[in-house]
Amino acid sequence: MTLRITVVLGAALLASFLALPIVALLGRALTGGAELDAGIIGALWLSLITTSASLVLTLALGTPLAWILARRRFPGRSLAETLVDLPIVLPPAVAGLGLLLLLGRRGPISALGLEVAFTTAAVVLAQTFVAAPFYVRAARGAFATVQRDQEDAARIDGGDGWDVFRRVTLPLAMPVLAGGAILAWARALGEFGATIMFAGNISGVTQTLPLAVYAEFQSSLDASVAAAAILVAAAFAVLFGIRLLRFDAARD
Repeated sequence: MTLRITVVLGAALLASFLALPIVALLGRALTGGAELDAGIIGALWLSLITTSASLVLTLALGTPLAWILARRRFPGRSLAETLVDLPIVLPPAVAGLGLLLLLGRRGPISALGLEVAFTTAAVVLAQTFVAAPFYVRAARGAFATVQRDQEDAARIDGGDGWDVFRRVTLPLAMPVLAGGAILAWARALGEFGATIMFAGNISGVTQTLPLAVYAEFQSSLDASVAAAAILVAAAFAVLFGIRLLRFDAARD
């Protein structure tokens, strides 16, 4: 009985520690009376636009990379997997600094006449850098678990490589791919460190919602809380959606 009480008490304390700050934030947002000003609305729209663009990049480039890592054996594969996973454990500020050194005004890309840093495109690239590995990890696992005999049966029926991937492999992996895509989008939505280092905090150009929370905190706590509450609501919806996808996949 003593062990059971200790376990329940420890679990309750940690759950409360994780939940109560969110409850306090939402409670202040509902009772603080702050309205969403034009700056926060603009930051919200910019976040939605840039995270959508980063998600398209992640899906377009991450899907073939995940398939190669799951299905092909080649020299340096372990190194490639490590490099793909590295942004997950890197501090976002370090990621932003690396992007700035590569794509900044004095970086090697600047010799081509491309000005990327401190633009909206820089926001998209920063979000993609930190978020894409989450999708690639999920997609790699999904492609690795697809049964090869189903693909072989499709090839026997006359399907070529693209048809097999589109009609067999992709549908079988779709629940996990969708979960990984949603998780990557959520990570991009909450990105702060890499964005402020590489893109700056320019209102209307690079100021996403997380950066607006920080900027508003300097002058108005209630406005900062209102912006933060939007992020909390979006994050909750995303995580709840992922759990629904996993439940449906398990049920199927």
